[in-house]
Amino acid sequence: MRICLVAEGSYPYITGGVSSWIHSLIRNMPEHQFIIYAIAAERKQQGKFKYELPTNVQEVREVFLDEYLRTEGKWGHRFTFSESQKTALKSLIGGNGVNWDSIFEVLRNDKLHHAADFLMSKDYFDIISELCLEQYGQIPFTEMFWTVRSMILPLLLTIREPVPEADVYHSVSTGYAGVIAGLGKHLYNKPMMLTEHGIYSREREEEIIKADWVKGYFKDIWIQYFYTLSECAYQSSDQVITLFNRNKQIQIELNCEEDKICIIPNGVNVEDYEGLPVKPEGEPIWIGGLVRVVPIKDIKTMIYSFQIVKHEIPEARFYIMGPYEEDLEYYEECLALVEALELQDVVFTGNVNVKDYIGKMDILALTSISEGQPLAVLEGMAAGKPIVTTDVGSCKELLYGEDDDYGQAGIVASVMNYEQIGQAIVTLCRNERMRREYGWNGLQRARDRYTNEAFINSYKELYRKVGEVEQWQE
Repeated sequence: MRICLVAEGSYPYITGGVSSWIHSLIRNMPEHQFIIYAIAAERKQQGKFKYELPTNVQEVREVFLDEYLRTEGKWGHRFTFSESQKTALKSLIGGNGVNWDSIFEVLRNDKLHHAADFLMSKDYFDIISELCLEQYGQIPFTEMFWTVRSMILPLLLTIREPVPEADVYHSVSTGYAGVIAGLGKHLYNKPMMLTEHGIYSREREEEIIKADWVKGYFKDIWIQYFYTLSECAYQSSDQVITLFNRNKQIQIELNCEEDKICIIPNGVNVEDYEGLPVKPEGEPIWIGGLVRVVPIKDIKTMIYSFQIVKHEIPEARFYIMGPYEEDLEYYEECLALVEALELQDVVFTGNVNVKDYIGKMDILALTSISEGQPLAVLEGMAAGKPIVTTDVGSCKELLYGEDDDYGQAGIVASVMNYEQIGQAIVTLCRNERMRREYGWNGLQRARDRYTNEAFINSYKELYRKVGEVEQWQE
C-alpha cells in the first residue's frame, strides 16, 4: 500500500513528539510505502531533515507556508464564478458551513493563474465588502481586506500545490495538513485517515489569544479560521484516531462524527529502557525535562519552578534535554530568565540521545500548556522515573491511571502554576520511597497498557481495513 502521510510543522524537520511517532510508524511497517507530504513554516528549512529516512519512504514532498511573502498578485481580475462557488469562498472567510469540494474546485481551476490573483480580484473585494456589511461592521474595511488576505493566502497557495497520488491519505493533525489530506481524497477518491495528537484548533486558539501580532478585533476571525480548517479534516476523514478519551470528547464537541472516532494510545518499548546509564554515586538530586525549548512547552514556568526547588534543595541540578534551534528567540529568553533569577545548576543540553540521560534523572518534569499523549512521559514511565506534569492532554490518565490498579506514577499540577509544580518536585526530592514507588507504578502501567507493539498492530489493522474497503470500491 502507498500511504501519503501529511505532517505540518513536525517530521522530518523537528525531533520528538509527533515526529518520533511518525518515524516509528514508518519504520515498523516495511510492508508499506510512504510519501511524506511535509508542510513547514519557512523555505530555509528545505532539506534540513533531523531523521535518517527509512528505506520505505519513497518521497518527501516539501511545502513552505512563507511562500506567500513572495507573492503579490495582479489587481482587478473578474472571474466568472458561479453563485455556489462565490458562496463557498465567502463561507471560507466567514466560517459558515464551508463546502470544501467547491473550494478545491475553484482554487485549483486553471482560470486562476496564481492564488494571489483571486485575493487581488474584484470578486474578493466584493466578498469582503459583503462580509463587512453582514458580520464585521465595526472593522475598518482596509484592515479587513489585507488581514484576511494574509490569513488565507498560505492556504490557497498550499491547495494549489501538486498532491501525489496514493492509496490512502493520512494526516497527523487538522489544520493545513488536514486540508491537504482532504484534497487528496477529493482528487483521487481515496480514503483519508486523521490522527489527532493534540487538538490543533484549540492550540491555535491559545496562541492567538496571547499573540501580540493580532489586533484584538481580529482574534476571533483568526480563531474561527483555524476551527474552519479543522472542520475540513473531520468531514473528509473516513477514520479519526485520537489517543485518549478526553480528546475524543473534544472532537465530538467540534462536530466530528462520533462513529468515526477510535482511540489508539501511543506506545513505548519498555525493554529499550532497561540497563540505562545511571548517575555517579554520591551525586545530588538530578531533575530533568525531556522537552523542546518552545513556548508551548512553557520552559519559563519550568525555570521558575526550579527556582523554588533550588531554594528548598540547594544541591539539586536541572537538565533541560531537547533541541532549542526551533525558536532561538525563545531559547535566548529562557537563558536570560535563568541569569535574571541567578539560578545555578541549570543545563540546556540541546538535542541528545534520551537513553544517555534519562536513567541518570531522579525526577522528570513537564510543564507544557498543551499536549496530547506526550512521548516524554511514556519514556519516563518506561525508565521507571517519577514524573511531575501539568494537567494537559492525557497526563493525568498516564500518571494516575484510568480503570486500573497500578497506582500513582507522579504528580499532576495546574498549568503555569510554578509554585505548585515546584512544591510537587520538592515533595519527591525529599521522599526516596515515594520516588521508587511512583517509578515502579509507571513502569508497570507502561509495560501493560502502552506498548509499542499494541500501537503498531492497531495501525496495521486500520491500514488493512482501509485497503479492503478501497479494493471493494474498485
